[in-house]
Amino acid sequence: MSQGHTRRRALTLIGATGAGLVAASFSGTSDEHGGDDDDHDDDDHDDYDDHDEEAEVAEVRAAHLSPDAPNVDVSVEGDTVLEDVPFRAVSEYLELPVGAANVAISAAEDPDTVVFDEELELAEGAFTIAALGELSEENQPFAPAVLEDDVSDPGEDARVRLVHASPDAPAVDVTVGDGETVLFEDVAFGEAGAVEVPPGDYCLEIRPATECNDGDVVATFEVSPEAGNVYSAFAVGYLDPDAAPADEPFDLEVVLDAAPDDEEDEMDEEDYDEEDDYDDHDEEHEDEDDYDDHDEEHEDEDDDY
Repeated sequence: MSQGHTRRRALTLIGATGAGLVAASFSGTSDEHGGDDDDHDDDDHDDYDDHDEEAEVAEVRAAHLSPDAPNVDVSVEGDTVLEDVPFRAVSEYLELPVGAANVAISAAEDPDTVVFDEELELAEGAFTIAALGELSEENQPFAPAVLEDDVSDPGEDARVRLVHASPDAPAVDVTVGDGETVLFEDVAFGEAGAVEVPPGDYCLEIRPATECNDGDVVATFEVSPEAGNVYSAFAVGYLDPDAAPADEPFDLEVVLDAAPDDEEDEMDEEDYDEEDDYDDHDEEHEDEDDYDDHDEEHEDEDDDY
């Protein structure tokens, strides 16, 4: 297996003044038609707008990656959507309408302790709001971050994204095969990288980043990505928990972001809806046939009379 191509980017840190979920804009176009077709065009545009409104959905999930923070509650527009989320937990995706939304994160046992309360501009797509750093700020400051999740189909390969969320760990290289293949290179705290690999069994070797990617292995993790699946691997906890503000040892939390079955299920639901529409159309057509038969019988009666 040749060296993997690594794509790394800094996560979007959310400052005190607020920020958006990945910059995106949706601009509409309007056609101006004269004459008697205006009403018809308006109806078409209304149907098209309704379709757009149904399609514009943001899928958002929360990841608690702050090792010294308590369990948290997450609320959207004042409504609690996730309760008592512990460290290392990554929630399921929540479907939220595209547009501005207030998102707040507070301590589960002390609602008055709010660690995040900002208005986000939700764009269409999939996103993870990750709580990074430490409340104690001993190694890294606490700062929620927004990750854009690429859940597109990787085809016959599997896509794995690494998110460095270990406050006391240096920048890391991730290799396999005793360092023969480099999957991720020089990924620092608060950064993420993604790579597509053939399906199979791998032993991931976590090393401090070096110029030659040959640092001493500090941890290994066995993973078995499957074809067509998309994963996020969150490096969490402390390399030295004895000297840390919380006794949370270093670990790799691997989460399934998307699978081919998810898309097939959506397609099946669409096909089922189309069949329902077709059946409804057939029933309407049968009603019309019954009406025609009734008219013919009525005409025969008139002829006999």
